[in-house]
Amino acid sequence: MASADLIGDKWTLLLLREMFLGTTRFSDFQRALPRISPSILSKRLRRLEAAEIIIRKPLGAGQSKEYRLTRSGRELGPIIEYMAVWGLRWRGRRIGSQDYDVGGFMWDFHRTLKTAALPDGETVFHIRISDRTELNTWWILANGDIVDLCPEDPGRDVDVYITASLAHLIDIWMGDVGIKQAADDKIILLDGPRHLILSAPEWFSQSPLANIRPADRQRNINDARQY
Repeated sequence: MASADLIGDKWTLLLLREMFLGTTRFSDFQRALPRISPSILSKRLRRLEAAEIIIRKPLGAGQSKEYRLTRSGRELGPIIEYMAVWGLRWRGRRIGSQDYDVGGFMWDFHRTLKTAALPDGETVFHIRISDRTELNTWWILANGDIVDLCPEDPGRDVDVYITASLAHLIDIWMGDVGIKQAADDKIILLDGPRHLILSAPEWFSQSPLANIRPADRQRNINDARQY
C-alpha cells in the first residue's frame, strides 16, 4: 500500500494529529473529532493498526483499550507537523469559525490551557460562546496538570467567566489577537479575581502553532518567475 494511500485521508491525518497531541482512547477521539462517525473512526483505527502504525493496548479487566503509536507511527510526527505548518504558511492562516466544530475547538482549547501559570489547587473556568445557541456553555476544571472539559455544569464554584464569540476565541487561541488587546476592545469578557484576570496572558489557552506566520506569497511568485 502506498504511503499516500495510507495516511493521505483527511480523517487519518486528523487521527494521527490527535495521537501526537496525546489522545489515546476511542471516546476521546470522538470528543476531539465530533464530525467523524463511530464506524468511520473504527475503520480508520483498524487500518492504522493493520499497517502497524498504532497498536491497541488493554487497560485492565473491564476497561476500554487505548491506542498507542508504534516506532513506525512516531516517525510520522515531523510529517504531520510540517503539513500543519505548511498549511498555515501557504494555504491561509485564518481559521473560520464555520470550519471549526464547537466541541472540537473546545477540546483543543482546554488541553492548551497553560496550567503552570495558575494558582495551586483547582481553578474552574466557565466559557460562554456568545454567538451559538447550542453547545454554547462549557466548564474547564484545571488542577495541576489535570484539565477536564465539561459540557454540563459540574457543580463547582466558578473562578473565571469567559464570554466571546467562537470566531474571537479562535483568533485569540491562534495568537492573531492578544488576550489583553481583546479584553481592552471588549471582544472578550473576562470576569473573576483581579490576579487571575491580570495574569490571563500567562495562562490563556494558545495553539501550539500560534507562532506560525503567513509566508510572503507575492515573493514566492516573483522568485518562481526568475527561473
